[in-house]
Amino acid sequence: MRHGETDDNVADRFQGRIDTPLNDRGREQSRVLAAQLRGSGLRALYASPLSRARETAAIIGERIGLEAIYDERLMEADSGDWSGRLYAEVIAGDAAAFAAWQTGARGFRFPGGESLAEHRLRVAEAIAAVRRGPLPALVVCHGGTIRAVGGLAGPRGEVLNCELHRLPVPAASIT
Repeated sequence: MRHGETDDNVADRFQGRIDTPLNDRGREQSRVLAAQLRGSGLRALYASPLSRARETAAIIGERIGLEAIYDERLMEADSGDWSGRLYAEVIAGDAAAFAAWQTGARGFRFPGGESLAEHRLRVAEAIAAVRRGPLPALVVCHGGTIRAVGGLAGPRGEVLNCELHRLPVPAASIT
């Protein structure tokens, strides 16, 4: 799942590794989802260590009785020079690069930051570790991290705040 809303989400600002807290709406989104998850049988809770994911995980964990395990591999992509900039500013300066990011173009790298391939690799490693632990598990992370898993974003690549995305259980895990 993606963390709850932040003021930077509302502003359409690249957060990347900027440690942005939840806003009041994000906290409420987290409480609502936590209530829905109570009694769901979750056995583990993982989260990115960035505060917006940590706070979301803490709200949910308190409600469902799990303590989050923090994994840096679940962090958002390092958006480099785009960090802190509005989408509109990036589009005005380099619309082609913005479009390449938005479509997940092969070979895309944030200027001064991480490539999508590097992001996908570390997220895949984190998800593999989650799958070796107790299941079902909830992973609280970021929109880019969810897109890095592949096939989980909406039809236009959007990932909404506090939206759940289900990964299939690998066949080897089914008993």
